[in-house]
Amino acid sequence: MDVALDDRRKRLLYRSSYTGTKETDLLLGTFARRHLATLNDAQLDAYEALLEIPDPRLYKWATGQEAAPEEYESDVLDMLKDFKVAR
Repeated sequence: MDVALDDRRKRLLYRSSYTGTKETDLLLGTFARRHLATLNDAQLDAYEALLEIPDPRLYKWATGQEAAPEEYESDVLDMLKDFKVAR
């Protein structure tokens, strides 16, 4: 296992679980625990970019309350939206 990649996934899991709002913590933390291990480098980059978005905005994108700007649309955001629906 690539140690740097493993550390990156651990860091992303932590960031996903402690975003600042309980709803986003639950959504992203659960998503990260289920999916981070299977994401490739490009998908991890896209996920990391999403974590830079303020959590109320990201939560609205993930739950379909608001459309995400085109530059943030990705297969990872689609996975997050599908995950929210499936929960």
